[in-house]
Amino acid sequence: MVQLLDSGSILPLSVASFSECSGIESTMEIEEYREGGVNDRVHIFPSRFTFSNIILKRGVSLDPQLRMWHRALLDGKPDRRDGLIIVQNEFKLPVAAWKFDRGLAVKYTGPDLNATESGSSIETLEIAHERLENFDLGALLF
Repeated sequence: MVQLLDSGSILPLSVASFSECSGIESTMEIEEYREGGVNDRVHIFPSRFTFSNIILKRGVSLDPQLRMWHRALLDGKPDRRDGLIIVQNEFKLPVAAWKFDRGLAVKYTGPDLNATESGSSIETLEIAHERLENFDLGALLF
């Protein structure tokens, strides 16, 4: 299980639970420098990090909070939020966490509806953000 927490308050508050999460990814871009007269290598220097969008999936919920976050962007009122993504084990104990900064709910996908199938109705929220880093779980527990 994945928990999305609002880390903008004094005590992080659980916003939603999800069954799937993808996009926990950061990549260091590099710059290459081809030094004149040095033909056996290209110098590589670190540049900046880029981050994938976080994609969260869950069964459809009656709670409109995440849909309203996306709706604010659609209405031209971007609502940037910091958040925590916490992975929990089967006993609902935290086992890993990541913090994202200045997230925007850039995409909401409602469920595929088909009356001839009995599958679960899944909704998806995609969050673009400016930074992602591992989060020390000790900061939540103590």
